[in-house]
Amino acid sequence: MGPLPSQLETVATLSVRGAEDAELEQNLTKHGIALSVAEARRIAAELGRDPALVEAHAFDAQWSEHCSYKSSRVHLARLPTESPDVILGPGEDAGIVRLGEWNGESYGIVVAHESHNHPSQVVPFEGAATGIGGIVRDVLCMGARVIALADPLRFGPLDDPHSRYVAQGVVDGIAAYGNAIGVPTIAGDVYFHEGFRDNCLVNVVALGIVKESEIIHSRAPAGSEGWDIVLVGKATDRSGFGGAAFSSLVLDEKDAEANKSAVQVPDPFLKNVIMRASYRAFDVIRELGLTVGFKDLGAGGIMGCTAELAASGGFGARIALERCPTSQPNLPPAVIAVGETQERLAWVVPPSFTPRLLQIYNEEFSLPEIARHAQAAVIGTITTEKDYVLTHHGTEVMNVPIEFLTAGIKYERPYTAPPVAEPIDAPGANRWLLPDVTIDPKLFEQTTKAVLGHTDVASRRTIFERYDSVVRGVTSIPCGFADSGVVVPIPGAPLAFAVSVDGNARYASIDPRWAAELAVVESVANVVSVGARPAAMTDCLNFGNPEDPAQLAELVAAIDGLTLAARELRLPFVSGNVSLYNQSAAGKSIPGSAIVACIGVIEDVSASVTSGFKRVGSSVVFLRYAVSEPAIGGSVIGDVLGFSDRRLPSIDCEKIAMINAAVLDSIHSGLVLAIHDVSDGGVMSAVAEMIFASRSFGTIGFEFEPHNRWTDGPEGATEAYFSESGGFVVEATDDEALRTKCSQHGLASMCEFFWLGRTTGSPHILAEKAILSVSELYKAWSQPLGSFYEGVLA
Repeated sequence: MGPLPSQLETVATLSVRGAEDAELEQNLTKHGIALSVAEARRIAAELGRDPALVEAHAFDAQWSEHCSYKSSRVHLARLPTESPDVILGPGEDAGIVRLGEWNGESYGIVVAHESHNHPSQVVPFEGAATGIGGIVRDVLCMGARVIALADPLRFGPLDDPHSRYVAQGVVDGIAAYGNAIGVPTIAGDVYFHEGFRDNCLVNVVALGIVKESEIIHSRAPAGSEGWDIVLVGKATDRSGFGGAAFSSLVLDEKDAEANKSAVQVPDPFLKNVIMRASYRAFDVIRELGLTVGFKDLGAGGIMGCTAELAASGGFGARIALERCPTSQPNLPPAVIAVGETQERLAWVVPPSFTPRLLQIYNEEFSLPEIARHAQAAVIGTITTEKDYVLTHHGTEVMNVPIEFLTAGIKYERPYTAPPVAEPIDAPGANRWLLPDVTIDPKLFEQTTKAVLGHTDVASRRTIFERYDSVVRGVTSIPCGFADSGVVVPIPGAPLAFAVSVDGNARYASIDPRWAAELAVVESVANVVSVGARPAAMTDCLNFGNPEDPAQLAELVAAIDGLTLAARELRLPFVSGNVSLYNQSAAGKSIPGSAIVACIGVIEDVSASVTSGFKRVGSSVVFLRYAVSEPAIGGSVIGDVLGFSDRRLPSIDCEKIAMINAAVLDSIHSGLVLAIHDVSDGGVMSAVAEMIFASRSFGTIGFEFEPHNRWTDGPEGATEAYFSESGGFVVEATDDEALRTKCSQHGLASMCEFFWLGRTTGSPHILAEKAILSVSELYKAWSQPLGSFYEGVLA
């Protein structure tokens, strides 16, 4: 039940029990504690006394939205998390997906998905870099070798100087950190939208490889009472103090300078050495047959990590803060305990192994020589008493029940009905059509260029070329060559995996539930398009203030959408994150954004395909997901033409699953030369991008088949070319064989199978009456973000 009041009489406390609500609120604000008045009173009631200031800061971190998911836990429980492909689901620092067997060993893909939104808006370079640093540690501490990164990003309009400054800083931060630690960034996406002017989104995904028999867990092992807790890495400093609480607050411009102190300072070169030293420690631990615990220090710092390590194993812990290496003398105990200094991890190991572990980090890899005061040091022990105790030079500054601290709290907050899209078949549904831009060849050309030049469609090469996507020599398909990145993680083995990240802000502004479903559908389609079998997903849910019933409703609706699509496609979520309070002080919230990453498994990487057309004279077909007329709600063509519509593309997951299966079978049967999913910009954008990606194969153009029934439907030719109904554009070795393959998968009466036309040896796209120059289209597509690094930084 914690210490008696006399034991803490010399320690500063937070006055709770004797304070009126207004006074207590002032006390909390004075000390930079984001707990609510009710939460502070609940803590005091459980402890039977006023909490010490260190304790108050500890609960502030552990009970934040960032750590405890207090507003979302009740809803997240609906997500499916189990399947034969899951080795380890949610609950630890990362999930693990089954890759396959090689030389008698079963391998798993370790994957974690996080956000670093608030820090990146306040200090873009450092915020994004530390986001990469944190997600890498999550994968590393599972005993895995980190082998790939992905980065879904959302920014305000590029014509806004500050949004451009934020975007440039974020991209440079990701590049600087990922390149320095030698981990390739192989996938990602970028959207520019008015809704992210005040709150950017920086989501990050890290992936690693581990043998199933060599997984290390983020908990104190059974029988580990009396074992050492060893802190590894950078010396603790003042950076990042209050970071977890800061990430769970609404951003306010007047607090901008103060908020910067809550952002950690990255050191990727130190991390590089820590990673290599940890790999060496893994080898020694496995040689000795030891079972240990290993966890990254993220939110809540030393306190958060060590408390969770101990509690998840059913133990308590006792930590001596003066043993923790610090960058300067006389740091306050609260800063040492809760500060979120980067590049740190903690081990739970038997005392007999501790000297060897210290020798690996401090001598073999010379951490103290890499950064000032960096080292591995014993800071505490695992205890059988289920209390969490911190001492500072012999004085107890914290003593609380560990389960009360780490269990967090749970709210069932009220919410209202979220915005919804207009069903296509609803009575009185809006059926007015887009103007037919194909009638006038010049207008068709201008429209196509405008769609390709839209910032949500235009080439991202200027961005992803900042990243080293092949640094480890394991990348099979890097950014820009296909809808997903592909990695071959095991030397000599044909096993590979693909990863894609998706989520459309324009859709989310209309209907967060439907947008979440479509994020699942597109991320799955992207891994299918390289020949990977979808195995599992992760999610990062980026939303506004959960205390606002309307904004919480968007989160609930998105979780419902994820749950429905995942269950119908029979795919589990193995990891994820929730980022709330993405709202400005003026009350402007971001478009609720469910970002989904899909991991796909490839048994033989030689069967994978890319998106560029491969030869002249190929038949090209369109396998369309939509079951009725296309919709243009939230589409690029709607934005380009200023056409407002609340209809979103229809979803039939049963049909989608059948088409995906037919596509995978066709790829593995050698019937597919190139493939691209249909999303932003529709079929015309997909065809153009396949031509742009084919440049190494010589001059390839395309001729759409005239009088094609694909454009003869009631929706009109413009929607046929540019609607985002989903599906695949496929360059086939034999279109009739491909049609037969679809029939074998039960699609004879269901599949919308359209023959689009043929590839040509002319540098043009021929469509309707227009002759579109490929070089002019490429210029329109490549220029908008080609100037990404131009302009004055705000």
